[in-house]
Amino acid sequence: MLKPGDFLDLDKFKHADIFNGVEYVWDVLKRIDGYLKKNLKPSIAGKVMDGAVVERDVYIGKGTVVEPGAMIKGPAVIGDNCEIRHGAYIRGGTIVGDEVIIGNSTELKMALLFDGVEVPHYNYVGDSVMGWKSHLGAGVKISNVRLTRDPISVAVAGRKYDTGLVKFGAVIGDRTEIGCNAVLNPGSLLGKNCIIYANVSWRGYLPPNSIVKLRQEQELVERKT
Repeated sequence: MLKPGDFLDLDKFKHADIFNGVEYVWDVLKRIDGYLKKNLKPSIAGKVMDGAVVERDVYIGKGTVVEPGAMIKGPAVIGDNCEIRHGAYIRGGTIVGDEVIIGNSTELKMALLFDGVEVPHYNYVGDSVMGWKSHLGAGVKISNVRLTRDPISVAVAGRKYDTGLVKFGAVIGDRTEIGCNAVLNPGSLLGKNCIIYANVSWRGYLPPNSIVKLRQEQELVERKT
């Protein structure tokens, strides 16, 4: 239930070796630094436009375009045919697959993004994993630290799991869609093929093929002039 394959199609990520031997899917976050130190070969095969900043220890794949105003700090790997749009901020410890869109005012840090992921508008993705073709609507934020700074635990099927992580945002399964301005609280686990409605504040485990709906009471009154 909590293995990488329960959330992610590892064939959709050329860096799938990072998951070898991982029992609980969140444990892969502990491997990012070591994986990059071992495997990163800095080079730029794509196009970095004038006005973009790409620091050392960064790999950018073929066909990828980094637009003016974007900033990429190493260590980081960006795959092929990606769009790194104006105002994107990619911090160290990030591994991005192919055909990924990272949009305006989106910030990534210690994150794994599988092929086809879209984080196009005003998103924060920290200490998290996003599966194949998953998508964040505009304004979605992934909270990765508890307000108390305590280690993060997750509860699934009546059992509590201590992750050993102080920083852990979310694991988002393949093809899962998150609506605009939703918040994923620390330690969120979202299965494959899920939908979360806009403005939801989500916490915990969401089984695959689930929809989280939000109902709001609204009142219509006559405007007095």
